Amino acid sequence: MDKKCDGVVRTRFAPSPTGYMHVGNLRTALYCYLIAKKLKGTFVLRIEDTDRNRYIQDAEQVIFDTLKVCGLDYDEGPGKEGDVGPYRQSERVKQGIYMKYAKQLIEQGDAYYCFCGHEEHHADTCEDGEVFTKYDRHCLKLSKEEVEKNLAEGKPFVIRQKVPEGKTSFVDAVYGTIEVDNSELEDMILIKSDGYPTYNFANIVDDHLMNITHIVRGCEYLSSTPKYTLLYKALKWEEPIYIHCPHITDEEHKKLSKRLGHSSVNNLLKNGFLPEAIINFIALLGWSPDNEQEIMSLVELIEKFDYHRINKSSAVFDLKKFKWMNGEYYKAMSADSFYNFICPQLQKYPSIYDRRELSDLLHDRIECFEDIDTVLDFINDLPQYSNEIFENQKFKVTQEVALDILQKILPKLESADNYSKENISQIVKDFIAEQNAKNGVVLWPLRVALSGKMSSAGGAYELLAVFKKDESLRRIKIAIQKLENN
Repeated sequence: MDKKCDGVVRTRFAPSPTGYMHVGNLRTALYCYLIAKKLKGTFVLRIEDTDRNRYIQDAEQVIFDTLKVCGLDYDEGPGKEGDVGPYRQSERVKQGIYMKYAKQLIEQGDAYYCFCGHEEHHADTCEDGEVFTKYDRHCLKLSKEEVEKNLAEGKPFVIRQKVPEGKTSFVDAVYGTIEVDNSELEDMILIKSDGYPTYNFANIVDDHLMNITHIVRGCEYLSSTPKYTLLYKALKWEEPIYIHCPHITDEEHKKLSKRLGHSSVNNLLKNGFLPEAIINFIALLGWSPDNEQEIMSLVELIEKFDYHRINKSSAVFDLKKFKWMNGEYYKAMSADSFYNFICPQLQKYPSIYDRRELSDLLHDRIECFEDIDTVLDFINDLPQYSNEIFENQKFKVTQEVALDILQKILPKLESADNYSKENISQIVKDFIAEQNAKNGVVLWPLRVALSGKMSSAGGAYELLAVFKKDESLRRIKIAIQKLENN
C-alpha cells in the first residue's frame, strides 16, 4: 500500500492565474479529482498567485469556470473554505506563513540570505552537454555580522535554499526511483525580493500544511523534485506521493504548443467540443483502463482510474481521434438536446430554413462546429456541378433516367402545398409506387438536384422539407434545364 494511504487522501489542483487553461492543466486537475473520488478523499483547489508580474485578473475566473463546466467540483478552495485556508497564496503571504519557514531553514543552516543582484555571481555550468547558468554561492560566504549589517541597511535580498553535498533520491509512482548528484542542483530561491515565495517553495509549504497526500503534476517537474525532497527532509516533513504525468505532444511528437488553438480548453469549448468529450479524451492522454473501453463518463472514469496505470511515454494529442470521440458524444445526445446545443451556430442561415431541420441534418454528421459549414455548404447557394454526378451504377441511373424522373415528379411537387417531411415524403413514395420504380432510381436524382452534390447531408425527403416548395422547385428546374442542354 502507498504511504499515507492509511489516512484520508487529499489531492490538490494548484494552477497559476497567468493565462488560459491549457489541456495539460486540465489533465492535472482531472487526475487529482479522479484520485480523490476513487479513494474517497478530498479534492482541493489552491490558487498559486505569487507570480505578480504574470498575474492576469480574469485568469482566475477562467479556472473556476473551466472546472465547473467540466464537472470537476472541488471540495475545498476559494468559496469553499475548509480548515486549512486561505486557498490563495497571496492571502497566505500576508499571514507570514512562508517567511516563517524560510527563516526556520536559515536558523537550521539549510537556507541563507542572498543580496546579489539578479545577474550577479552567476556562472555558466555544463552538465551532460547542456550549458546553464548557476549561482556561485557568493552570499553563503558572508559572515553573520555582514548579513545582519546588510539587513539593517535595508538591502534587498532573497532567501536561497542551501543544497547539501551528496546525492538525493525520491520515488515517483510513474517513473520509479530517481537519484541525482546534489552538485547538479542550484541553491534555488525560496523567498523573492518582493517578499513573495517562489512557486517551488510555496507549494512545499502549502502541500504540507494542507495535508496533501498525492501530488499530480507534469514530468517537467521531475528535475525540481530533488530540491523539494531536500526541503521536506530539512523541515522534517513526510513527503507526499509523487505522480508525474508524461508530456502531451502533437501528432508530430513535438511538445503541445500553447499557441495551438486546440491546446486551450476554452477554444475547444468554443469550437463545440463537449465538456464530457474533453474530459474523456484528456483522461486517456497518458492513462488507459484495464480494458479497451474508450468512451467513458466521469462516473466511469472514477470507477476505473488507477494512477499506477499512467504511462511514462509521451501522450499524443490526436486531434482526429478527439473529433471522432466528440462526434460519438453528439450522436448520443437526444435530438432536442443537440438542437438546443447547436442552434446558436445556425443563426447565420436564413430564417426561411427551419433550424430544427438543419440541426437534424447535422446531428450524425459533424464532429465539431468547424464541420458545420462543410456539411451545409449547399444550403445557402446551389453549388456548380456537372451532369455526371446524376449517374449512379448501383441504382442504374443515367443522365437520361435522371432527366425523365425529374420531369415526371416536378408536377407532383408543384401541386403540393404542405412540405413537411411527413407529407412531402408520402408524395414521393406514392410517385415511386406509380412508376413501379426502385427507391434509389427516384431518390438519387432528386437528392442530387436539390444538393448539387454527389454526397450530401440528408436524403431527398429531408432536403425537400428543408428547402420547402419554392427553393426545391427552383433547384429541380435548374437540374432539368442542365440535363436537357447536355
